[in-house]
Amino acid sequence: MSMTSRPRTDIPLLPYSATAIIEAVCAQDRRVMLFGPPGTGKSTLAAELGRALNAAGRRCWCLGADPGSPAFGVPGAVTLAKWVENNWRIEEIAALCTLDAGRFRLPLVAAVRRLAKNSLEGVILLDGPGVIRGMAGRELLEGLIEAAQIDTVLMLTASDRSPPLLDEILAFVPPPSGKGVGVGNATQDNASRMNVFLIHAPAEAKRPGKRARARRRTALWDACLGDRLAHRIGIQEINFIGTPPPLDEASAWVGRQLAFLRHNETTAMGEVDRLDSGQLTVLLPAGATPTATVLVRDAVRTPEGVLESAAPFKAEPLAYLPPADVTPSPEQSGGPRVVGRIGHVDFSLLNGVFGDPLLHLRLRHQGRSLLFDLGDGVRLPARLAHQVTDVFISHAHMDHISGFPWLLRSRLNGLPPCRVYGPPGLAKNIEGFIQGFLWDRIGDSGPQFLIAELHGDQVRRFQIRAGGGVCEFSGEAAVAEGVVHEDKGFRVRAVELDHRTPVLAFTLELDQEINIRKDRLLAMKLEPGPWLTALKQALMAGHRKATVALPDGKAMPAGTLGDELVLIRPGKKLVYATDLADTKENRQRLTALAHHAHTFICEAPFLEADAGQAARTGHLTARACGEIAAAAGVARLVPFHFSRRYTDNPQQLYDEINAACTCLVAP
Repeated sequence: MSMTSRPRTDIPLLPYSATAIIEAVCAQDRRVMLFGPPGTGKSTLAAELGRALNAAGRRCWCLGADPGSPAFGVPGAVTLAKWVENNWRIEEIAALCTLDAGRFRLPLVAAVRRLAKNSLEGVILLDGPGVIRGMAGRELLEGLIEAAQIDTVLMLTASDRSPPLLDEILAFVPPPSGKGVGVGNATQDNASRMNVFLIHAPAEAKRPGKRARARRRTALWDACLGDRLAHRIGIQEINFIGTPPPLDEASAWVGRQLAFLRHNETTAMGEVDRLDSGQLTVLLPAGATPTATVLVRDAVRTPEGVLESAAPFKAEPLAYLPPADVTPSPEQSGGPRVVGRIGHVDFSLLNGVFGDPLLHLRLRHQGRSLLFDLGDGVRLPARLAHQVTDVFISHAHMDHISGFPWLLRSRLNGLPPCRVYGPPGLAKNIEGFIQGFLWDRIGDSGPQFLIAELHGDQVRRFQIRAGGGVCEFSGEAAVAEGVVHEDKGFRVRAVELDHRTPVLAFTLELDQEINIRKDRLLAMKLEPGPWLTALKQALMAGHRKATVALPDGKAMPAGTLGDELVLIRPGKKLVYATDLADTKENRQRLTALAHHAHTFICEAPFLEADAGQAARTGHLTARACGEIAAAAGVARLVPFHFSRRYTDNPQQLYDEINAACTCLVAP
């Protein structure tokens, strides 16, 4: 049994009874913290104490300090309330704009300190969050006790469980000389000492389920907003504090809880309706007015209409796996393989961070694969080649294209043509591979390839079939903003960089997501149905004036419906860049391509100490890689293509990158 969970026999046990607790603890005014796991009846006991004290003619206050599951008041805030007649009456709030007490524990403690004023007279109760484990629980416990000047702790726990963090509570005040710890006996003589009592939770007490908590939290938030009014504010007029999302990610703002502050005090709390054209539309309770300082964190109303914590921008999984078992020799192991996810795409650096560049992207909903570069393909099963529809080659150096024979051999089964994209000269490179083999037995069933070379703002197309002769030119077309391929659900954009030879960096851009706000649908009394699909299709096509027939027989323009019902989230993007010199022009082009990318996979071959070698070979240093990622504002950076001179200590590369940016994802 751990030090914090061993039973204590010298802690007085009180019944779960307001009368008994008042008699034993609150014969005089005190500051009492109700502490314990979720579902032990803390909020219910606080209300019973408030009612009983009020009936006895005494003042009782409560600090509701559980922003995620408040019993009263405002979700996403600390609420100071006074018991009046038969309920808590809100007196003041301190906004947090988060439901996560464990993550934002310092702002929570600061908010409690602001509201726990010395001028308050009567019994003050602190109904804290159920964060009782780990470092977050310890730090929050200590911070709340000191911030609210707590002198008595009521520890609630199930009768068959030891109270959590007991030693931490008893450590606040040293015991009086010659006496035991400061527990129980809440008399005037003990007023300067911490008094601790144990209370067994009633058998019927239990924590509501996640959905029930979300429904109650949302109902409280809706009640706080009341008859909300819309306010339009220019973002240039606002000083944003907290952890706001990027201002150019408009969809991330929709539904965000925010607070207006003046001199660090909350004047109003509201909800973002939309962000467009540099204007923030905010819904505020009637009578509330905006101020210049706005607090924003991660509390948000979801498209389903529920107040929740916003998912972190880089919440998609990403991991480093051991090297693959299938390797030519242990000495040629490419080191850890990177696997991850972005939207509906799974990706993997199959040859590891030291091996030949080969990024495999699996489109889960389409049952197909894309490849970025085509280094050594020994780790790829032949069946995968049957599912590859498009290959994007950065340039034709051996370590980036030597896997082509694997792809060629694996497609000898009459498969549809495979599209290949790359820099000028790629068609001749592929033709050379194909012409290097004898195709006398293949007939007309040889693998086919459609090749697209990017030449500035033009793409030149070629086609070739194994056993069918030379590579044939099939025309050229203009390229709009570097988009070399557009398909269902995504597009691929390329930009030319310099590596002493033209080299392409690519970005995979997923289509935007359109979500229907179910709370708005309910408010408009509209039934879901096929008309929502028609609405989505019209908006995706940019036809805002198109008429959409509603289930009640009426019709409205798609744009009007979209503004009211639809939450559009920009699609995420993955950027792949390797083999580029550290030049001003390269940095500018790559930074623009990777702007706010979700995942940035970028080469980092050399340490800054070897910058001379990097310059001679046209590569980046680790520091340059980190600086480009920081300038682009990417969510997460995955460095790769390390020089094998660092195989014994790759951590030095990660350390150098980490010093230049905060978005590195390392093993």
